[in-house]
Amino acid sequence: MRRNSQKIYLGTEGNMIRISLEARMDSVINVYCDESCHLEHDSSPAMVLGATWCPSADYYEISKNLRSIKMSHGLSRDFEIKWTKVSPAKLQFYIDLVDYFFDDPRLHFRAVVIPDKSILNHESFKQNHDTWYYKMWFVLLKQILDPKSFYKIYLDIKDTRSQRKIKYLHEVLCNDKYDFDKKIIRLVQQVRSHEVEIMQITDLFIGAIGYVHRRLSGSDAKLALIKRIGERADLNLSRTTLPREDKVNLLIWHPREW
Repeated sequence: MRRNSQKIYLGTEGNMIRISLEARMDSVINVYCDESCHLEHDSSPAMVLGATWCPSADYYEISKNLRSIKMSHGLSRDFEIKWTKVSPAKLQFYIDLVDYFFDDPRLHFRAVVIPDKSILNHESFKQNHDTWYYKMWFVLLKQILDPKSFYKIYLDIKDTRSQRKIKYLHEVLCNDKYDFDKKIIRLVQQVRSHEVEIMQITDLFIGAIGYVHRRLSGSDAKLALIKRIGERADLNLSRTTLPREDKVNLLIWHPREW
């Protein structure tokens, strides 16, 4: 079935990108997950897990649109979108990416923020930091999953030894939805983020949210992009949203809630 679409002009060059007026009601959803500062003893107390999702059938069209925005700013189609690359020279490019996300109804984002890893008491729960880390992925993803749809979940590669835990996460997610045959959650798989544009959007958003929760202020360009995200989402990025928020959903997690 064909969809209606509208013409939207993005970027300083006025490039035209065609976006669906209504999200396609496909049953298979791709979920692209990434994290920021997950190590137990790194230099940052705040940790952010995030996921961007869209209909599987629209993956290639959305990826093509993201590449078009890159090229309209004189960047290579293979340029990697990253929070760490936000700068005054590329600010308009990243604003255009944020606007595209909010203008395209097929794209959604959720994040879980752990404001201070240093106060965690893993011994009380008979776990190590790595086990807790995958519990947090469960907290992030269970809110996204709807038993009426089907899912393919992709996580950025953490290390070469994490495949066993990924398999366990798949089993836990399936059990929570009574999906014992893995028909709802069809796969949980690791991928390389530099090869997946939509995964890079996750990196951008969790970077912005992490910047807020680490109370950083050294980059005017990053602060401007955070402001744009907050304005387009009509949200305070330092606060938990209502659970039903669908475009941008945030949970500020505290240990007493687990």
